[in-house]
Amino acid sequence: MPNRPTADRQTPPERDPQFAHLTLGGLREYRSTLTHEESRVSYWRRIIQARLDLVRAAVEGGTAGVEDLRNVFAERRGVTKRTAALSILPIDDMPPLPDLATLWSREPDSNDVNATAELMHELTKAETQLSAYRTAVHRQLAAATAELIARYREQPDLCLSALPSSRAVGSITV
Repeated sequence: MPNRPTADRQTPPERDPQFAHLTLGGLREYRSTLTHEESRVSYWRRIIQARLDLVRAAVEGGTAGVEDLRNVFAERRGVTKRTAALSILPIDDMPPLPDLATLWSREPDSNDVNATAELMHELTKAETQLSAYRTAVHRQLAAATAELIARYREQPDLCLSALPSSRAVGSITV
């Protein structure tokens, strides 16, 4: 049986100098911003994938309707801006995002095979860019989480500051 890390044998996360300028509250806010950004990017990625499926269906002579998109649009995610994450901590490895509004507004042209092929290529490229961006957000989210864990391990009482105060919960005493 291979030696798999357990909670007791894992190396605890160490402090990361890139987060040294952030207070505990700032670090939590940064993590929250990244979480919202990941939701937004995942939502747009699903939309682009659905759009690509619709264009492919049109090229193959099939049809796709609103019912086919039900799962894509079933859940509306929170909307934030990429600049919100970058204003807290610059992220050099974040790839650029495609111009989704322009791409979304383009229509396949059944009379122009080359234009439709170009649209499919651009949608595929956008999906790839969104996937790469999402991966970079996940990396930063993991780093911020590791930093929180490292701070909590150094000072366990910091965990208590995440709990709501008695004022925040009304009549319930914490």
